[in-house]
This record gives sequence, structure tokens and C-alpha cells, in this order.
Amino acid sequence: MSESKNKYDRQLRIWGELGQASLEEASICLLNCGPTGSEALKNLVLGGVGSITIVDGSKVEIGDLGNNFMVDEMSVGQSKAKSACAFLQELNDAVKAKFIEENPDTLISTNPSFFSQFTLVIATQLVEDSMVKLDRICRGANVKLVFVRSYGLAGFVRVSVKEHTIIDSKPDHFLDDLRLNNPWPELKSFVETVDLNVSDPVAHKHIPYVVILVKMADEWAQSHSGNLPSTREEKKEFKDLVKSKMISMDEDNYKEAIEAAFKVFAPRGISSEILQISNDSCAEASSNSSDFWVMVAALKEFVSNEGEGEAPLEGSIPDMTSSTEHYINLQKIYLAKAEADFLVMEERVKKILKKIGRDPSSISKPTIKIFCKNARKLKVCRYRMVEDEFSNPSVTEIQKCLADEDYSGAMGFYILLRAVDRFAANYNKFPGQFDGGMDEDISRLKTTALSLLTDLGCNGTVLPDDLINEMCRFGASELHVVAAFIGGIASQEVIKLVTKQFVPMLGTYIFNGIDHKSQLLTL
Repeated sequence: MSESKNKYDRQLRIWGELGQASLEEASICLLNCGPTGSEALKNLVLGGVGSITIVDGSKVEIGDLGNNFMVDEMSVGQSKAKSACAFLQELNDAVKAKFIEENPDTLISTNPSFFSQFTLVIATQLVEDSMVKLDRICRGANVKLVFVRSYGLAGFVRVSVKEHTIIDSKPDHFLDDLRLNNPWPELKSFVETVDLNVSDPVAHKHIPYVVILVKMADEWAQSHSGNLPSTREEKKEFKDLVKSKMISMDEDNYKEAIEAAFKVFAPRGISSEILQISNDSCAEASSNSSDFWVMVAALKEFVSNEGEGEAPLEGSIPDMTSSTEHYINLQKIYLAKAEADFLVMEERVKKILKKIGRDPSSISKPTIKIFCKNARKLKVCRYRMVEDEFSNPSVTEIQKCLADEDYSGAMGFYILLRAVDRFAANYNKFPGQFDGGMDEDISRLKTTALSLLTDLGCNGTVLPDDLINEMCRFGASELHVVAAFIGGIASQEVIKLVTKQFVPMLGTYIFNGIDHKSQLLTL
């Protein structure tokens, strides 16, 4: 492992050894290895995925040399999948790489079971019809799917998974779990042993802010019929009360207490998002529940019983101005509570597993521990089927975006990317793909876009001529710079899905290279 540790040192700091292990076990299939697909796969090969399979039936042409680093002059006329596979293998010999010379559209239609062997499929440059079929296949086989496309200066990325559950969502900003607004008995009794009116000035300026705030909150509640500060005035008054306890201006612990006072005002109990997850129909455990939902079922029981409305405690405390003795005592109290909560959760998980006829120890201790530590940060992502998005469009959302100055460009590209597929189905080529006939293509694309808008429930809406002209000018080309960017976004989403860390994009991501905008459409 030490060699792998050195090799992947930088990324291990982001997703840890568990994340890296998930990557190294993943098997990824890429459909079409043009620049977009090759760039996405390059990032994953460098990151150390377990195995890759490239599916592409085309041969390398002279034109490919201008936009794809994974082919060279020597490979002109040869299989594109074979050439890209060899180049990618060179980047990381730990990755198992293979290729299949076949047109992905044919494979989707004739051999759907082929896809069930993979962890995840990256489908690049597919037209609408194949997208719908592949989505159905992957959902049936429980394989994660990411659609990627670059088209001239535009592109999109869309994740499609029936359900994706995340324990370690790594939010950017999150309130630490100190329970200043709801201290448990052991924390309370420790706080009672510390005297805020201690006469020694050194001792006074080394009382940790956790102690100061728990004491002040208790003092406040006693004179406010058990309530904590809630209005703006009360919050200011509370901070002034804390400030009044300072005996000199250089007491950092009191400054920290005033800055952290908002943690006392935070609402008690679990967030609405965690409440929603614990009230999800999947949280009723049954024999085919995933480990995640079994643990959510245990969490729900914990919150209503031992937790008294709270999730299990995380158990860590941030740095703060404090005497070593106080800090170590606090650390022990938080750790002990987290451990006690974990043991209760573990018992509940075992009971539930037994009840649904599964081995009570089938969910490991470390898994339950990580779940407890992140119980306030759980996420559940569900994605609409592509077929559903295409056949039951959210008319209000589409109209809203088209009318919104900020989003009309992204929505215009979304519609035109679908219109060019219709165009290709009718005319066996993409608009502007071949020399000549540009004006005719422009008016045909305009007509196609109008009929698509009507089908989307937006008749009477017109797209700007500039956008339609540009789309024809793109001629379905893949520009390397756009492909590299879109491929980068796609590989980032793949890593989120495979490691089950961070939160993947919910919706259709549209890149608009004309205005340099990246936007997410919820369709």
C-alpha cells in the first residue's frame, strides 16, 4: 500500500483511503472515445480506477489528430478504441485497460446485458434515442450512469442513478456538534465544576468557551422561563451578558465565546433534511434494504428514544483557548458521549438486521461509526429517468428558464442539443456538419427546434437566431478545449459517485462556452 500511498498522496488527503479503495475496485466503461470521453477517462486513469473498458467502433481519422491527445499519426486508419486504450494504459500501469471495437449504439440495442458487469458507465456523444435505452438498461442492472456531451462551444453532463446515498457528504460549511443549546447531563455536571468567578486572572482567561456558553445559556434560561435567546434583541442581550463576565480586554476565551454565541441560538434537534430522510418510505427496513437505509432506520429510533430529538454526537471539539486540563476533560466528555451513542446505534442496527432476517453483524462497526459521525450530513440523491424527462417535461421549469435572462442561454442550448438529435434522425447528418447547404440547415434546425418547443409545452416561444446559427456553425464538432473541460467535470462527478463522498450534481449541467457560464437545470 505504501507505494500506492505515495503515488496518490495528494488525492488521499481529499477522499481518504476508503475513497481510494472504492476507486481501485471500480470498473468503468466508456462509450465513444472522442476527445470528451478520452479526457474524462484520462483523469480517472490517473486517479487509479480499477479497470476501464473502451467501446468505440470507429477508426482514427486525420481530423482526430487535432482534438484528441490519445491518438497519433501512427494510429490513423486503426481502431480508435485500441489506440486510446494503449495511450491511457501508459498513464498508469496499475489500471486494467481493455477495448471493444463496436459501435456503442449497436451494443445498446443488441447486447444490453453487457453493461451489468460495470460499476459505472460514462456515455459520451450519444443521441437521444440511445440515451433513453441505455438509461433503462443501467437502472435495471443497478449500474451508475453519467451522460456527457460536448458540441462546439456547448456541452452537458447529466448523472442518472435511481438512488445515490451518501454518508460522508463533506459539506463546505457545517456547524460543529457541540450541543451548547442542548447539553447532556455529563457535560452539564462538568460545567458546574468550573467557577466563572475564579479570582486567578490566568485561570479566568483559560476557561474554554464551551463552558462559558453552557453556563451563560443556563443562567439565561433560568430567567427566561427555560427558553434560549431567539429574537435579535435577545441575542444581542445574551452576547452583552457574556461580555460582562470579562475581567480584562485581552481574554481570548471570552472573545471566542461571543463569536460562538450563535451556536447557542441554533435550533435544537435534527435538521429538516435529516428528518425528511428518516421519514422516507425506504427508512422502513425490509429484507432488501441497503445498509444505508438499515442505519437510517436505526437513526430514526435513536432520535426518538435515547437521542431525545438529537442525532448521535460526533464527538470531536475544535481548538479553543483553554487550559490543557479543561480541554482534555472536555475532549474526554465529548468522546465518551459519542462512544455511548455509537454503542446504542450498533445495538439498534443489530436488532433491525435480525428482524429483517439478515446476519446481525453484516454491517461492520467501522461503517456504523462513520455513519454516526456523519449522521447530521446524510444525503439522498434521486434522479429522474431520462425517458421521463423527455416524455413528461417540466413545462413550468422550462418556461421559467427561457424567460430568465440568466438561464435562457443554458436552456436554449439544452433545447438545441436535443433539436440537433432530432435533426440528425431526420436528415442523417448534424446541422452544418458538411460543407455547403448552411442556410438550408439553419432553417431546418429552426423548424426542428420550434416543433421540439411545442412538444415541450412552450409553443409560441422562439430561440434567438444567433444561437441557432451558432449551433449550425458548430457542425457537431468536438473542440479539444471544451472536451477537456466537460470531461473534467464528468470525471469529478464519477469520483463522487464511486467514492460515495461529496454530493453529485442534481440536474442537467450545461456549459455555455460563448458566455463562459456553467449552469445547472433542474428538469
